[in-house]
Amino acid sequence: MFTVYDPVVWGMAGVRFFSSTVEFTAAVLMLYYGRAETALKINAVLSVIGPVILCTVTLLGLCGLAGRLLPAGFLAILGGVTLIFYGLKQLR
Repeated sequence: MFTVYDPVVWGMAGVRFFSSTVEFTAAVLMLYYGRAETALKINAVLSVIGPVILCTVTLLGLCGLAGRLLPAGFLAILGGVTLIFYGLKQLR
């Protein structure tokens, strides 16, 4: 089905599969409990997990590109991730 030989890509996809499993489980738990208060608590836990997944997948990708990525490219990616977190911080 897939002919991907790069272990970094498999790792990145694996982390995303894990993330989707957590998200799906959270949705099922929200439906199971059926209360807005409980669903909000579950959503709060997901808001912590999301950035961790983003950083993990980005870090894996950067490790996979370590030998081929120019320093300016690395700084651009790092700057982009930093701006995402800065923008999210400004929402509070």
